[in-house]
Amino acid sequence: MNTKKKILFLITKATWGGAQKYVYDLATHLPKDKFEPIVAFGESGRLQQLLNEAKIETRHIPSLGRDIALVSDISSFFQILICLWRVRPDVVHLNSSKAAALGALAAWLTRVPKRIFTVHGWPFKENRNVFARKIIYFVSWFTAFLSNIVIVVSKEDRELGERMWLVGKKVHYIPLALQTPEMYAREQVEKFLFLGPSASFQNAIRLVTIAELTRNKGLRYGIDMMVELEKRAPGKYRYAIIGEGEERSSLASYAERPGVELSVWFANFSSDRPPKELSSEASRFLRAFDVFILPSIKEGMPYVLLEAAAAGLPIIATDVVKAEASTLPNIYFVSSGDGHALADTVEKLARNLPARKSGTVRSFAEMLEKTVALYEF
Repeated sequence: MNTKKKILFLITKATWGGAQKYVYDLATHLPKDKFEPIVAFGESGRLQQLLNEAKIETRHIPSLGRDIALVSDISSFFQILICLWRVRPDVVHLNSSKAAALGALAAWLTRVPKRIFTVHGWPFKENRNVFARKIIYFVSWFTAFLSNIVIVVSKEDRELGERMWLVGKKVHYIPLALQTPEMYAREQVEKFLFLGPSASFQNAIRLVTIAELTRNKGLRYGIDMMVELEKRAPGKYRYAIIGEGEERSSLASYAERPGVELSVWFANFSSDRPPKELSSEASRFLRAFDVFILPSIKEGMPYVLLEAAAAGLPIIATDVVKAEASTLPNIYFVSSGDGHALADTVEKLARNLPARKSGTVRSFAEMLEKTVALYEF
């Protein structure tokens, strides 16, 4: 008789980002004698590939997508219901807004014993019109209301969750943590990374952002930063934006303005890029850079800040993460939505770059233990 508890993780996209890394880390490190993890998702991508390599069972929800679309959302809801009926999980762990909202209702209707919702940044914090924010707030509240437990990964999100009617007592703050990350030496990466379109990085101060290319990441302000820096000190700085996403083409067009077209490099590391033994995970290349830039206009607590701190990079971040990230070493905050403020801080920092000092990475074992405890009945 199988006495293991089935944990079904539900996420909108199986691409790669903070929420996907969170699901992957939990699913692959649950105690195998107690739990059987299964991951259900909409859009396929790197997360699915990694889960397959780790021999974690996956389920595809074909209609599940990020954007709101009535017909596909109704279809997704019924596909989630069917998935729940077939898997019959003991726990549903919901991630990302779309999947969480549909999944919470489906899990409640099918009487899944425990429904856990992890908030990777409340979506109603986004800069939208008042009506849209009220609708998004209601959907977020409804998702949390139907859940037994709400996990938040930042202090600001905890405060917002605790103010919600009939939800506050469900909120558990479990900060993100990394396993000890494997990173490559600066000299090792330089030999192949800064060639061709990125050759000018060799003799420049190297700035980097790792992010999904979406509006919330504020990458246009990072490009504005480079416009300003090029005016002040042409050729002194170079900026790598590493990631993929829905704004890839529009950001590339935005960076084609005179004076900045050669200073911004959109990098996408693939597994077939030499040398072959290097990982395709962008965080492993961080030591090749000098300063990490987080220009986000909306965030929870991103993994990339922990990775940048572990790499010993000084960090310039917007104040949307100030409450959560202020304890990281060598971190400097600016107002969000201000490319000039980013440029000013880069210039000040470049006059005397601090010595590289790896930050203390929170205990992944503790994060896992606290999360697993919530799966218990």
